[in-house]
Amino acid sequence: MFNKILIANRGEIACRIIKTAKKMGVLTVAVYSDADKDALHVHMADEAIYIGPSPSRESYLLGDKVIAAAIKTGAQAIHPGYGFLSENADFCRTCAAKNITFIGPPVGAIEAMGSKSAAKNIMEKANVPLVPGYHGEDQSSAVIKKAADDMGYPVLLKATAGGGGKGMRQVWNEQEFEEGFAAAKREALSSFGDDTMLVEKYLTQPRHVEIQVFCDNHQNAVYLFERDCSVQRRHQKVIEEAPAFKMSEELRAKMGESAIKSAQAIGYQGAGTVEFLLDVDGSFYFMEMNTRLQVEHPVTEMISGQDLVEWQLRVAAGEVLPKTQQQLVLNGHAFEARIYAEDANNDFLPATGKLSLLQTPVESEHVRIDTGVRQGDEVSVYYDPMIAKLIVWDENREKALKRLSKALSEYRINGVTTNIDFLYNLATSKPFVEEDIDTGFIEKNNDLIFHDNAQELLNELPIAALYLVLSIEKKALQSALHSNDPYSPWHNANAWRLNEPHSHVLVLAHNDVEYTVEVEQKRQGNDAYYLVKINSEQFDCQGTLDDDNLVVNINGHRSLATINCNENNISLYRANGVFNFTHILPDFGQHEGDDSHGGLTAPMNGTMVSVLVEAGDTVSKDQPLVIMEAMKMEHTIKAPSDGTINEVFFQAGDMVDGGAELLAFSTSEE
Repeated sequence: MFNKILIANRGEIACRIIKTAKKMGVLTVAVYSDADKDALHVHMADEAIYIGPSPSRESYLLGDKVIAAAIKTGAQAIHPGYGFLSENADFCRTCAAKNITFIGPPVGAIEAMGSKSAAKNIMEKANVPLVPGYHGEDQSSAVIKKAADDMGYPVLLKATAGGGGKGMRQVWNEQEFEEGFAAAKREALSSFGDDTMLVEKYLTQPRHVEIQVFCDNHQNAVYLFERDCSVQRRHQKVIEEAPAFKMSEELRAKMGESAIKSAQAIGYQGAGTVEFLLDVDGSFYFMEMNTRLQVEHPVTEMISGQDLVEWQLRVAAGEVLPKTQQQLVLNGHAFEARIYAEDANNDFLPATGKLSLLQTPVESEHVRIDTGVRQGDEVSVYYDPMIAKLIVWDENREKALKRLSKALSEYRINGVTTNIDFLYNLATSKPFVEEDIDTGFIEKNNDLIFHDNAQELLNELPIAALYLVLSIEKKALQSALHSNDPYSPWHNANAWRLNEPHSHVLVLAHNDVEYTVEVEQKRQGNDAYYLVKINSEQFDCQGTLDDDNLVVNINGHRSLATINCNENNISLYRANGVFNFTHILPDFGQHEGDDSHGGLTAPMNGTMVSVLVEAGDTVSKDQPLVIMEAMKMEHTIKAPSDGTINEVFFQAGDMVDGGAELLAFSTSEE
C-alpha cells in the first residue's frame, strides 16, 4: 500500500478521499488555488501545496503543477477524484512517465471512453446494445443534421468529450437544430477544448440507470449493483438512489453483465460506471462509461457496505478485488440529494455568497453528509456550486425516503440561496413516492414541485401566520423575563397592546403574490386560541412552538410543521412539501426610490462568454443578446420584447457581478 498520495482535486471529493486515506494510515497531500487557501480539504490533509490562481484552468487543470507537487512531497500516487484531470489521458500518461501511480484506469481505457463516438464503436463490436445515432468523423452541420432528420426528432446533441451535462442539447424539431448545434459546440469547446459532436435518438420516457463496476489487474471484475439517476435538470443529476426501483433480479444481472463486458472490452482497471438508458419496455442501451469515481458513489457504498475509495487504493496498489461477485450483498435502500447553491425558482441559476449559517442534520448509520465547506466559507464563482451531498439509508425505499425528507427539513443554510426546499418538494411529491419517474420528471411535475395550487397554499397560510404570532409572543415573554416590574403588562405574552384588541395584521408573500392575514387571540375558558382570517375564510387555530417544531391544530385538524426562518423568509416543511413565505414588513420610508436600471442585468456573478449584439441593433423578443457563464454553466440573456440596443457595457471575457447592468435596452413602445 502507498505511504502517501496526492489528491488532485478540491471540495467534498477531496475531503471524502482524505477520510478513507486516514482510515487506512495513508498520508495525504492537498493542492489548492487562491480561492481555496483556507478550504476544508487543505486543513484536513497532512500537507498542502499552492498551485495557482482561482480559475481552474490556471490551477487544478494544470497537470504539470500537480505532478510537480507530488514529486516535491514524495507522493507515490495521485487520486484525481472526479472532474478536472480525472479523465485526462495525457495527465495519466505523464504520471506513468514520472513513476507516479495514477489511481484510476490505464491510459488506453481513458482514451477509448474519452470520446463518446469511439466508445460507441467499441461497444458495438462488443455486442453491447446502443441507442440509434450518428457518431462519425464528418462533423459538418449538414451531415449531422441529416442524421437527425433521418432518425426523427427529438434528438440529443452531445459533445463526444463531454460529461456533467456540458455540451448537450435536446432538439425537438428541424427548426431548432442550427441554434442548438451552435450552442452545444460552443459550450463543449469552452468546457473541454473539443467541440466534436454526436447525435442520437432522444427517448421520451427513459430512465438513467448506471452500473458500478470494478476491475483489478488480475483479470477479476465485479459489478456493485445499480443506481437510478433519472431525476435530472439540465442533464445533471439531482437525486440518485440505489438500488433502482422496479428492478428485477433478472434485469439487474443482464445490465451488470453488459457493464462488465463493456469494461473488459477496453481492458479496464479500477472504479468505473457504465451508464445505460432503460426504456419503459425493459430494453436498455449503452450511453457512456465514466472512467472515474462518480459523484453519487455513496449510495452504492451504503447498500453494499463497501468503501469504494479504499477499493480504488487497493486496486491501484496491485491488490486483488476485496470481494467476489458472489460475496457482494445488496442491503436496503439509499438516496443521495445534491445540495447546491442555486435558485431553483429562477431556472436553477447558480448562486454565490458566504455561508453565514451552516447547520446539518445529525449524522448516524442512517444519515451521511459529504461536504467540503464549513460555516463562514465562501461559495465561489470559480467552481461547481455543490455545497454537500446528503445521503440516507434504511431497510427499504419507503423508509429511506422518509429519512431523506426529514434530513432535508433539518438542514439550515443562510447566506446563499440553495435548492434544499426544491429537493424536499421533489422527494415528498406523490409521483416520486410512487416511482412514476423518468428523465423528464422535473419538467412533467413542475407545478406540483413548486406548489402553484391555490387551495393547497390557502391551507398552509394560517400555519405560517400562527408561527409568526407565536414567535412574536415568545420574544415578548423572553423580554418580560428581564423586566424588574412583575406587574408590567409586558409580562403578558398575549399580543397585549394598550387600548387595542389582541390582534396582528400580517402580510405574507408567496411566489410574489401578497396575502393579508389577520390573527386575533381569543379565549375559551383558560385555553387561548387564535382566529385567523384570510380573505373571507376563517380558521380556528391553536399551536405550540418548540424551537423549529410547530404542533398545530387548524379547525380540529392536528399536524406537525418544521420551520426554517431566515430573516423574513419562512420555509414551512410539511408532509406534502415545503411552502415558502416572505413576511412583508411595513415600509416606513427607508427604501424610497427605485435604483433599477432601464437595461438588462446579470442574473448571477460570472464571465461574459459572448456578446451577440451591438449598440443600435434592433432586436426581436426572445432574441439572444449575450451569453454568460458561471460555475461551468452557460446562461443566455434574451430580449424581453422587441426593441433597440442603446449601449453595451461588457465585452467577451469580462467578469460580471450579479445585478450589474449588461446593456441599455429600450422597447419598441418607448
